[in-house]
Amino acid sequence: MSELPPRRRPPRRSPWPRRALVAVLVLAIFVLGIALGQALHDGPPSPATVTYVRTLEPVPQQPATTTP
Repeated sequence: MSELPPRRRPPRRSPWPRRALVAVLVLAIFVLGIALGQALHDGPPSPATVTYVRTLEPVPQQPATTTP
């Protein structure tokens, strides 16, 4: 059996590009959240709730008829 030559490790990449991308994404989501909040705040006011109270008078009714 022949032995395989030892595998070389690939060169390690710098973690900075990934960290920068994550930071940019977090910042973009934060800015979009602020923009959404401002858009909701600047929108037209919700209509005020109006409650009407009416008193209903009972309708006169005929007495019940009995059957023999």
